[in-house]
Amino acid sequence: MPFVTSSEIKYSVSLTQKSSEKNKWLVFILVAFAVFMSTLDSSIVNVALPAIMDDFRVSMRVIEWVVVIYLLTVSSLLLPFGRLSDIKGRRWVYCRGFCIFSAGSFFCGIADSATWLIVARAFQGVGAAMLMACSPALVVDIFPAKERGKALGIMGTVVAAGLTAGPALGGFLIKAFSWSAIFFINIPIGITAGTAAFFLLKGGKGDISRKENFDWIGAVLLTITLVSFFLAFIKALDWGITSSLIWMLAALSGLSGILLVFLELRSKNPVFDPSLLKIRKFALPVISALILFASLFIIVFLMPFYLVNPRGFSYDQAGYTMAIPFLCLFFLSPLSGSLSDRIGTRFLCTMGMVILTASLFFLSKLSASSSFLSISWPLILAGVGTAIFLPPNSSVVMSVLPDNLRGVASGTVATARNIGMIAGVALAGLIFNTVFSIKSGGEVFKTYVYEIEPFFMAAFKHSMIAGAVVSALGVIVTFVRGSDKKRL
Repeated sequence: MPFVTSSEIKYSVSLTQKSSEKNKWLVFILVAFAVFMSTLDSSIVNVALPAIMDDFRVSMRVIEWVVVIYLLTVSSLLLPFGRLSDIKGRRWVYCRGFCIFSAGSFFCGIADSATWLIVARAFQGVGAAMLMACSPALVVDIFPAKERGKALGIMGTVVAAGLTAGPALGGFLIKAFSWSAIFFINIPIGITAGTAAFFLLKGGKGDISRKENFDWIGAVLLTITLVSFFLAFIKALDWGITSSLIWMLAALSGLSGILLVFLELRSKNPVFDPSLLKIRKFALPVISALILFASLFIIVFLMPFYLVNPRGFSYDQAGYTMAIPFLCLFFLSPLSGSLSDRIGTRFLCTMGMVILTASLFFLSKLSASSSFLSISWPLILAGVGTAIFLPPNSSVVMSVLPDNLRGVASGTVATARNIGMIAGVALAGLIFNTVFSIKSGGEVFKTYVYEIEPFFMAAFKHSMIAGAVVSALGVIVTFVRGSDKKRL
């Protein structure tokens, strides 16, 4: 056996550490691509909705499903895919997620009808759920505990970058090409990242020492509960609140939800543990996050229609304008997170929700001829309020549970965020279309013409006021969760 000096051993160890460090950051870049792509897609589509509605000549009641079906699919499958990745392995779920998301983007881009696009968006949402479910877990897997905070902080910046770039890039692509381009742009990114994931991520099996079974019953019940509830909510205007179909869907949602809780409390490997909701400082911040995103997405969903139609902005101008709140999120989130470490989270989260409430109130005062300044500063308020709220709120959720449940906490927050987005779009669509129909004598908003401006603005105003009411409820929920000690 040849003699090996201590210097050679140290050199070998150094090379191994450098290799591990390099691979760690390569995996992080891969995760960042997935997070950027999925967040970009969630914000880029909203700017295109007026163009898609005009192209397919359908009403807003139909076109809102382009957003809702994607978010609903992600919300229903996020927790199940998170559990599946624990059992089958991150690589198994992640690589397939890139393939499905890229294929879904292709089918969205070639859609020649609203129905085709909605179905393709659901398919795309399956891939997005697979990517979103694995991304936080991959960061936790590859980084030691002392570096996870830094890595998750950088990932938060990536999320903000995706949300910021989405509206601006969407407006540019629509003006330069067509709305189809916002989907085609995902394909080369998805294929490249999927190929990299196949070679970078090690193994394909989960933690076989635990021999856990996937909770298929829980996953199906969760999907039935969410889909039936939001279908009843969104279709209430079309079918009538007294319709037997509406009440059947509501009953189905309630029964499946009760059965879900009953079974999950007794399951050895639940897709979600309802007992976590008994923890006050976990449950109330999660509910607060849901309310915040519901309020925020009333703005995100309706503002492009206002900017393009009565206000008369071009698609690129509308996109740049819609990037304003997310720019605030990009720059202020790190400051808010750092400040919460010094003064606590309750005050910051409450103030963030108050500022968002003010934003919605001032947006309800806009007219068809409002100046860019009058439009932009309430949007700045929305971004500031969201940036002040999110980092401290996430910190509370992630710190109140033990280390072995942080994956569950991350998945729950992501699910609540997506459910809030769905609720915001559904509520905005319901109130806008109801008020528009009443004011116009039973008409449905399909194509904007000058004659319907009073009806549009009345519907827009009522929707923003409703958002302010929802956000005000969030102020109460955020405040009553209890105080936290000042951390110096």
